[in-house]
Amino acid sequence: MSVLILAFMASLLIALWIVRSSHIHGHLTGDLDLSGVQKFHTVAVPRVGGIGIIIGVFLALTARYFQNAEVGTFGLLLLLSALPAFLSGLTEDITKKVGIKIRLLATALSAGLAGYFLNAWLSSVQILGIDDLMLTYPIAAIAITCFTVGGVSNAFNIIDGYNGLSSMVAVIILAGIAYVAFQVGDAAIMITAIAMIGALAGFLVWNYPRGLIFLGDGGAYLIGFWIAELSVLLTARHPEVSKWFPLLLCFYPIFETLFTIYRRVILKRVHPGMPDASHLHQLIYMRIVRWSLGSDDNEFKSQRNAMTSPYLWVLATLSVIPAILFWRDHMVLKGFAALFAVTYIWLYWSIVRFNIPSWMSPKR
Repeated sequence: MSVLILAFMASLLIALWIVRSSHIHGHLTGDLDLSGVQKFHTVAVPRVGGIGIIIGVFLALTARYFQNAEVGTFGLLLLLSALPAFLSGLTEDITKKVGIKIRLLATALSAGLAGYFLNAWLSSVQILGIDDLMLTYPIAAIAITCFTVGGVSNAFNIIDGYNGLSSMVAVIILAGIAYVAFQVGDAAIMITAIAMIGALAGFLVWNYPRGLIFLGDGGAYLIGFWIAELSVLLTARHPEVSKWFPLLLCFYPIFETLFTIYRRVILKRVHPGMPDASHLHQLIYMRIVRWSLGSDDNEFKSQRNAMTSPYLWVLATLSVIPAILFWRDHMVLKGFAALFAVTYIWLYWSIVRFNIPSWMSPKR
């Protein structure tokens, strides 16, 4: 509990300082582009919320080190490994000049560091053929681990489109990781997950619903890396945990990424990194939430922004709950992953065709 509270308070206060001092650093840290296809805020907002989160986690884990050196060392080594991923995103937040390839390479480097310091390597994914390849060629296991961690980190950046969306989804997923870590008796993973939950909760006080500060790429890549690595470590240290548990746990951001690549490359025939306004969360905003408040005043735009995220929190929970219930059984987890994919596609195309389920329409 002390880890949760300390991470929460540190993140809360640092985020507040960033918001209150934005007149000093806003020309560097602010999200000044209000006209982009993926922009749905009305004023310039600091996009360096990741600073408060990483400091909150650092202080909480440092305090834990003096109570339990083994757990504290584990968490601090993971935080050290996360620095390339976080700093590449933070540099993009400030300079707006760091491309996605550089950020993915930096995240892969972070995965390599975590593998080196904590032995965080995937040895199996419970998919026929790939497992044999990973066992025969250790370099394949290293490459798949780095690719997976980079992909999950980028997935959390992709869904970071509205106030509280990516960060609350991360809280829900981290709660699932902490629960299973408790079940298998892994205090290090459980406490490290709780530290990030506390830091995200402190950030959310200022991010949701008013959107006074954003995660930014630094924050999004940090939490994506954190979740990916804790997932790798949980399955590597405890063979009884199915490799499909973390996959189903993170299936919303992962499937959002895969579907985005399909839309852009196959349907639109454009580069997969080309921004657009066709993500599921954007469609929910534009075709469901936007019509619930008719005024275009900035106040109502902010309300619509905040009203969008809960739809996706519920969607994420639909994969998190079965993942927690069946964390040992990879066949059941695969079945729920397939069911989630079908549900996502049905929901997406229903909204595209304006055949919106009545239960999704907010009351006026």
